[in-house]
Amino acid sequence: MPKRSPARFPAPRLTPLIISDTTLRDGAQMPGVRFSVDDKVAIAKALADAGVGVIEAGFPAGSEREIEAVRRICAAVPGPRIMVLCRAVAGDIDAAWEALADAAPEGRGVGVFLATSPLHRRYKLGKSKAQCLDMIGRAVAYARERFLKVTFSCEDGSRTEPAFLRQAYGVAMDAGATGIGFPDTLGILTPEAVRRRVRMLAALAHPRGVRLRVHFHNDLGLATANTLAAVAAGADIVHLTVGGIGERAGNAALEETVMALTLNQKQYRRSIGVDPARLTGLCRLVSRLSGVPLAANKAVVGANIFATSAGVHQDGLLKHPDTYLPFRPEAVGADGIRLPLSPLSGKAALALRLSELGIELSPEELGRTSRIMKNAEKEAWADEEALLRRAAAAAREASL
Repeated sequence: MPKRSPARFPAPRLTPLIISDTTLRDGAQMPGVRFSVDDKVAIAKALADAGVGVIEAGFPAGSEREIEAVRRICAAVPGPRIMVLCRAVAGDIDAAWEALADAAPEGRGVGVFLATSPLHRRYKLGKSKAQCLDMIGRAVAYARERFLKVTFSCEDGSRTEPAFLRQAYGVAMDAGATGIGFPDTLGILTPEAVRRRVRMLAALAHPRGVRLRVHFHNDLGLATANTLAAVAAGADIVHLTVGGIGERAGNAALEETVMALTLNQKQYRRSIGVDPARLTGLCRLVSRLSGVPLAANKAVVGANIFATSAGVHQDGLLKHPDTYLPFRPEAVGADGIRLPLSPLSGKAALALRLSELGIELSPEELGRTSRIMKNAEKEAWADEEALLRRAAAAAREASL
């Protein structure tokens, strides 16, 4: 019988997902964060180098300094599209025009927002639904006279009535919005609730050729999970911040979302264009300039991501790094695997650490050293090297 050639299956078709970083706008709203203009330019350059497609550079109506920062970013970072945020008022849109005037028409855009939830309509705006719809239509039309790219977002969208959400976005699209944004302003949604809303809004936007952007806060620790749920439900653009910094509990983290999509490409079937190997350096830069430390257990880029003190895990890592790592350190530009000693460490890691210190022990002496280390008091561990040298010396003495 003739040999049959192996079946060939086409590679999965990937749909582009636009990564829109808002570290310089929403991230800058985190209490205690005060980026200088130079800081903002440095971060924007690093985002561009990593392959981020859209950078939300600030809120020009806030100050002349914000306008200066946006102008300098436009001049220094020609690759990504530069977006800015505006309230649904002409003055904010004029400030955006002033800030973005020197950018190429295709390389700039504005995000216009208006609060639409019952609570905000009544207590913050003091406006009826009809008045809000009129403001939306006027503001989007005014912005479209100046910009090719205009996204409209319903602030507090997660607490806005679904019927009014559809109505508000419909008015925005009728006025020329090229994108609509759905923000979970208070970070209260769950992934299942996100899937329902995003499917509803995608069905509204996509038939009209309008892109859907999502923006999630982390008040329940679900911002990244909600972002992934939105991607699965049809979102076109995701708003993220480096390190997850931002208002209150922060935003969906860029590094978490990028790695989740990269490792699960077959599931999500999206291409993102961001280089994961830049993530650690990017997070360290933003941490240094923002003053917000990266927790040791921070997902993807924390100091402990590639470290373990458990003996079973240490032994496995020494035999093959993939036994206890979700991805290699080099995948995200990290320094490497660490095997710090602890009372839970086994003989394999202990022998490696002793070798690094130039100490060679017999198997019997190694066993004694291990027992001494495991039973040492907490205070003795404050100086691991000193403890290890004392334990090894005691083990040698016992064998004489």
